[in-house]
This record gives sequence, structure tokens and C-alpha cells, in this order.
Amino acid sequence: MSATPAPARRPLTVALTGLNATDSPGAGVAVARALRESPDFEVRLIGLSYEALEPGIYLRELFQKTYQLPYPAAGSAALYERLDYIQQQEKLDVIIPNFDAELPLFSRLEARLRALGIRLLVPTLAQQEARDKLNLSAFGAAHGLPVPATEVLPHAGALPAAAEALGYPLVLKGRWYEAQIVHNLAQAHTAFQHLQARWGLPLLAQRFVAGQELNVAGLADGRGHCLSAVAMRKLTITDKGKAWAGITIEEESLTALAHRFAEVSQWRGAFELELLRTAAGELFILEINPRFPAWIYLTAAAGHNQPAALLHLALGEAVAPFGEVAVGKMFIRCAWDLVADYVDFQQIAGLGETSSPTTSTNYLSCPPEIL
Repeated sequence: MSATPAPARRPLTVALTGLNATDSPGAGVAVARALRESPDFEVRLIGLSYEALEPGIYLRELFQKTYQLPYPAAGSAALYERLDYIQQQEKLDVIIPNFDAELPLFSRLEARLRALGIRLLVPTLAQQEARDKLNLSAFGAAHGLPVPATEVLPHAGALPAAAEALGYPLVLKGRWYEAQIVHNLAQAHTAFQHLQARWGLPLLAQRFVAGQELNVAGLADGRGHCLSAVAMRKLTITDKGKAWAGITIEEESLTALAHRFAEVSQWRGAFELELLRTAAGELFILEINPRFPAWIYLTAAAGHNQPAALLHLALGEAVAPFGEVAVGKMFIRCAWDLVADYVDFQQIAGLGETSSPTTSTNYLSCPPEIL
């Protein structure tokens, strides 16, 4: 008797941002790898970049082509015009944005992009605002979610009062990214100037909490249901506070927080909880990120391919809650020299897009699963 052939995977063209696979990586490359393993879709991947040296641009084994986008500061009109052009060339089915700063623009454009044939699954503007760093403390208090005490810093003159209220050491955070621990007012002023120059105002001061760093990657359906929650314990942390190695764990208190967040916020799409557990066992939510984390490929390895499930949700298809997480799955990042053709750099820097590859030349001498 002949074996029953496996059902054909549906073709889908998906565009991703977050191709900056550096020491402070975006999620784009990890999302791409997870999508390539989807059992339901045969994905054709298009990269969307902001800088000409984002490493993902040159991973032609993953991305068929890459287009440069205007910076988020250019506004939604400029982004729509660029995506309209890209849609005429590529006939995108879904876009998955992977940067905090661009998400409000995509949320504003969701209806217009749908009219072009492009589907999204992104949180609403109200949802993004509620969990924003500026509002996280109040959000936590309103919904019984544990968040360290936080003060908003509209200017450097607010530092002394915030330090007196929170005590030293305290954590200064940029509006979008980056944080520094400071131990006195002089250090606080130095860190303030650095963070302001990089991320603008306001900044935040948060009470420092010592303990073990944990993360939960989640996917919610927009109706109060958390379909997947994968918890990870950091094993190695860079000087920028990014996980360089981690391991999946199973702990009810962590997944309960993810389910609670999805319920009270009615969250749509991907999210990440950045958590800290003290020596006394207390859990605190340090941040809630409104998109996939850079370690999201680990969820696929743990049996919860969240990016692939998001495609179904974006297309309006039902997704059942995932089952158990495979515990003990580890990721370890590596620094690897990616060799590319200078012509690709010239094209993305000068023309704003790369050409479609005409050969199958592969300059990678490492297997793609470790990238």
C-alpha cells in the first residue's frame, strides 16, 4: 500500500522587519526561521529594513528580496506610500512588524493595508499605550500585575526627586530601548544625557530589583485568550542586558501572568513579558514588549511555533491553544562572519531594494539552524 502524501503547504508571501541580527538583535531573522518550519505554509519571505547593514538583508537563503523602509519618524503617510510600492512588486499576504517604534504606524494603517491585500495582526493603539513603559506602573496597579515603582522623567531636573522616591541603585530607561543602573546622582545625570541623546524624552526611573531574569513569549487572539506562553530563563546576559543563551522552563506562575495579561488587555498578537524573580520568590514585570522577542525561534523548538500560528490569526483563521512546552530546550547565540556580495549593499543603500537572487550561491559555511 502506498503512503498517503502529505497535504500541500499553502503558498504565502510574508514580509518581516527587525533584520538587525546584531548584539542587540531584532526578531526578524528568528521569525523567518520559525516561519520556514511552518507545517501549513510554504512561505516566501521579503525583508523590510531601515539600515543598509542589517545582517538579515544578506541572508538570501531566508529572504528572497529586501526593501528599505522610511524611518518611523517619517510618519504613517510615508510608510504607506512605500508599502504600496512594495505591494505592487511582491503581492504580500502578511506583514509581521518586529520593532516597538514602528508598531503604532502599522496599527494606524491596518485598514488601509488590508484594502491593498495585506493582513496584519498587531495590537491596537490603545493596547500599546496601556502597556507602554510610561504607563506600565499604572497598568499593573489597575489589573493586579506586579510592576516595580516607576517615575517618569520629562527632564533632567526631575532626577533628584525620583532618586529620593525610589532610592539607589535605580534603573534609568530609554523611551524605546536600553537601560542603565546608576548608584548616585552624578551617574544618573551621565546616564540621562546618554539615553536622552539616543532615545529622546521622556525617560523613566524604575526601582532596582535584584534577582533572576526570566522571559515569557506569548501569543494572544485579541479576545482575551493566550494561545501560547513559553517561559525562558536567561543563562547568559550581554552588557546590554540581552539574553545570549537561555533555556525553556515550565512554571505555572509565569504562564499565569501571561494569561492574566492577555485577558485584561484583550491583546492582539505577539507579546513578551520581561520578568524578575527575587530571592524571596517575588515576581515583577519589568517590561511588556508588544511584539516577538529576538529569541522567538526557541518557541518553535519547544513545540509552540508562535510566528507560524500568527499567520493563521492574521488571515482570520482559528488557532487552538498550544499544549505542553518542551522543557530544557536551549538557545545559544553565536557571532558568525556573514560574507555577502558588495552589490547587495550598493543596491539596498542606493536603490532602496535588493534584486532577486539569480543563483543559489550560499556564502554561509555554517548550517542555518545556528544563525
